[in-house]
Amino acid sequence: MSNAVNNKVVVITGASSGIGEATARLLAAHGAKVVLGARRTQRLEQLAAEIRRAGGSAEFKAVNVAKREDMAALVRYAQEKFGRIDVMFNNAGVMLLAPLNELKSDEWERMVDINIKGVLNGIAAALPVMEAQGSGHIINTASTGAYSTAPGCGVYCATKYAVRAITEGLRQETDKVKV
Repeated sequence: MSNAVNNKVVVITGASSGIGEATARLLAAHGAKVVLGARRTQRLEQLAAEIRRAGGSAEFKAVNVAKREDMAALVRYAQEKFGRIDVMFNNAGVMLLAPLNELKSDEWERMVDINIKGVLNGIAAALPVMEAQGSGHIINTASTGAYSTAPGCGVYCATKYAVRAITEGLRQETDKVKV
C-alpha cells in the first residue's frame, strides 16, 4: 500500500475516532499526509501528535460537516498546508436508533444533516479542487445499512441508502472526466 498512498494528501472527516481515526493512522504510517477533521479538537490534536511522533504527517482542523462553510474551510486548509488534495474521505456519521413511532425528529434531522448533507458538503468543497487539479478521489462511508434495514434503523438506513446513491451518481458523472 505504501507506494499507492506515499505523499498523497488525504482529508478525513470523522477522524477523531472509529473508522476515521484508524484510517488516518494506517494511511499516515504508509506515507500519506493526512488532514484530520472533526468536532472534537482535543482528540484530533492528540491523534495528530501521535502520528507525528511516529514519523507521519498530520494536520487537523475543527469541522462540523453539516456546515458547508466548515467543509470549504477544511479543504482550503488542506490546500494551504499541502498544496493539493488527492483524497476526500467523507467519513463522519452518526447512528441514532429508535422505532419511528418514538418520533425522534431531532435525531432524524441530525442524521440527515451529518450523514447526507455532510457528504454533499464534502463533495461540494473537494470536487472543484479535484477537477481543477485533473485528479482526485472522493470516498464516502456508507454501511451495511445502505443495503438493508431493520426495525429501529429506518432513518439511519435511509441516510446510508442516500450516501450510496450519491456516491454512485458521482461515480457515473465523474467517470467521464477522470476525476
